[in-house]
Formats: sequence, structure tokens, C-alpha cells
Amino acid sequence: MSYFDAASAAPLHPVARQALQASLDEGWADPARLYREGRRARMLLDAAREATAEAVGCRPDELTFTSSGTRAVHTGIAGALAGRRRVGRHMIVSAVEHSSVLHSAEVHEADGGTVTQVPVDRGGAVAAASYEAALRPDTALACLQSANHEVGTEQPVAEVAEVCRAAGVPLLVDAAQSLGWRRVEGEWSLLAASAHKWGGPSGVGLLVVRKGVRFAPQGPVDERESGRAAGFENIPAIVAAAASLRAVRAEAAAQAVRLRELTERIRVRVPQLVPDVEVVGDPVRRLPGVVTFSCLYVDGETLLHELDREGFSVSSGSSCTSSTLTPSHVLKAMGVLSGGNVRVSLPLGTPEEEVERFLSVLPGAVAAVREKLGAPTPAAAAVRDALVVDALGKRCPLPVIELAKVIGDVPVGGTVRVLADDEAARLDIPAWCEMRGQEYVGEEPADKGSAYVVRRVS
Repeated sequence: MSYFDAASAAPLHPVARQALQASLDEGWADPARLYREGRRARMLLDAAREATAEAVGCRPDELTFTSSGTRAVHTGIAGALAGRRRVGRHMIVSAVEHSSVLHSAEVHEADGGTVTQVPVDRGGAVAAASYEAALRPDTALACLQSANHEVGTEQPVAEVAEVCRAAGVPLLVDAAQSLGWRRVEGEWSLLAASAHKWGGPSGVGLLVVRKGVRFAPQGPVDERESGRAAGFENIPAIVAAAASLRAVRAEAAAQAVRLRELTERIRVRVPQLVPDVEVVGDPVRRLPGVVTFSCLYVDGETLLHELDREGFSVSSGSSCTSSTLTPSHVLKAMGVLSGGNVRVSLPLGTPEEEVERFLSVLPGAVAAVREKLGAPTPAAAAVRDALVVDALGKRCPLPVIELAKVIGDVPVGGTVRVLADDEAARLDIPAWCEMRGQEYVGEEPADKGSAYVVRRVS
């Protein structure tokens, strides 16, 4: 089985396994106690904090270990907003942030705060100028991921941090996807990350709050971890997280070169091997091991099952996965095709042969799904000037498939109106038009759902 979903959770690094096993015998006691076992546990915890702080690029007393990366984000946002409540209650996030950031923003809005979402370009990147335009006198906090978790696009953190710093607004960076590769550049104020993203054990997060940043921990204050993370520290897991971070950083440069070559191979060859595919994400400013593409006329969940049967574990931001019937908020914000979406994220040491095997298996898997769904064959002769396609009640990619089947039945200049009530159609029909050289006229109200109007150009 080839595991190609390292962006969700990287396999446990051998160094992490060794450190975890070793520290189970030494780090089980309460590090707050003064007897021998407690002192030994405290030494392990302090050493792990110092090693992690060095890798992050902060002071040890600025770093808190939390129970997860999500908890680090929630704690960081809540504490920063509370610490700057007198300034105001306005918050800035990008439209492609991780759900942990967006959920915190929703809670802030429900509590009476205001939130501005900064848009991204088609590659998934924000512009520093957009953050600058969003800043207000009452802005308490800005948030920006270092790299996107679905498409791998790296964000201009240093430029955004400079804009925020000039305005006196702290910037919280979600560095979960990038910290295993390098330090986050720029004068950021807060940082959150998660050990299982770089090959450490799950259940360990990092929260860094720079000295001078106003921060007020929320909820009952605990004497541990500077009052920012209540409860007994999981010292063996923390030691393993620190050891694995140092280990992956030591091999990051060589692995980055190797994984970039493999993902570039996928980016180039997938459109050659599979028709009607859109590769998404910035082609240059992206994480070394992540490549994402979307396939027309494909049910994302079915495609993932097909690839699983062939021995490949991949993930998807498609609206047709088992957990949701709405398009990925990342793909939606980018304005790219969401149907049949596949994210390949290669772990360290991925063999070249496995990438080649993936490329050999993918065309057959996509073709099999398209055949099951009745994907269109070459267009028939044009016979009508306008058509209406009723795709109400049908989920992606069926509305697009129905459109593709009949576009050849209208002459050049004729129109097709697709009636659909699936949220993904609002994204996928314009994306199909761009890919196939047809004109997307726009969306019109309908008795049920919406009418998406397409004019045949060629």
C-alpha cells in the first residue's frame, strides 16, 4: 500500500518512535515535583522545549505545548483577541485558512465580533496589499497560514507580517504544513503547529506567543504551560515531537529537492495521461510534496475508492466525499474545478517507482469512474438553438456531465441552461466552460435551485 496523504498525517518518523520508547521510562512523573523522578521529567520537558524553540526560531519561554494543533489555534486566537479587546473586535483571515481558524472566526462573530475574509487568486495565494486594505483601527488580530493544506500553495507570510507590524496588529501564523520544512519567515507574532504533520506523534501541538504580544488566556487558568494549556503534559509524546522535528529538518533540504521533482512529474504528466483535468495550486510557490488536481465528470469519493483498491491512499477536497456535500472552501475560494479532486501528498522517502505506478494506474481509475457515471462521448450534430437541462436533485459531477452531453446539440452561439440545486455546480460549471473553451453567461434565478447559462463558442 502506498500512503500518499502525508499532508493529513505524516507516518511516525523512526526518530520519534525511538524517542517515544526511551522517554516512556524516564518521563512519566510529574515535572512540577521536586523529587528525583519529577526532576528527571522536568529535564526532558525543558530539553524538548529548547530544541523545539530553536527549530521554530523563538525563545523557549515563548513556546507552549498543547494537546493538538487545533487546540493551539483556538487558544492562540482566543487569547490574542481577548488581550487586545480594548483595541477592537475586528479580525482578518484568508478565505483558504484551515477549518480550525475559520471555526474560531465563526465563534468570534457569534460573540459580536467582526471578521474580514481576504480573497485569494486562482493559485490560492493572498496578496499583502489585500491584508493592508482590510486593516482597520479596530483590528485586533490577523491570521494567515504559511502554506495551504489542500493545494500546497505557500503564502507571502513575511510581506503580510510587515504590513501588520506597521499597523501594530499581531499576525497569527498557522504553520502546520510548513514547519517540518523550514522556519516561518517574517516578524509574525503568534504561531501554531501540530507534530503529526512532520512525523511526530499525534496529540502534540505548539503555540508560540512572542514577548510583547498582548495575550489573555481564556477559561480556567492552570499553573502548567504558562497558564495557556491546562493539564498534565504528555512528556514522552512531547520529547518525540521535538526529536522528530530536528530529524526532519536535518534532511529537509535533500528531501525537498527529491519530492519537488516527483510532484512536478505528477503535475506535468497527469494532464497528458488523463483528459479534462485541471491541476490546481501555485505551480512554483508550493510545498515540496503536495500536488492537487481535479478531474471533470468524476465523483471524488468513487475515485478515491478506485485508487484505494489499487493500493494508493490519497485525499480529496471534492464536494463528493463522504463527509460533505458542499465544495471544499479552499477550491471554492480559488474558483477552480472541485469535482473529482485528488490531493497527493508524498511522505519523506517516497520511492520513485511508486509515483510511476500511480501514474500508470490513475488513467484507468478515472476512466472507470467516468464510465460508471455515463460521461459524455463526442458531441452529436447541432439541432437546436437552446436547451434546458434539468439536473435538479443530482450531485456533482452529474450536472456537468449532463451539460457536456448536450453542448454539441446546440449550434455555435446557442445556449444551454442547466437547472441545478447542488452547491458545487456554481463552481464546476464555470470551471468546465474555461477548460472547454465555452462561454459561461452567468447564473439566473429559477423556481428551484439556479439556472446556469452556457453559450457554445466552438
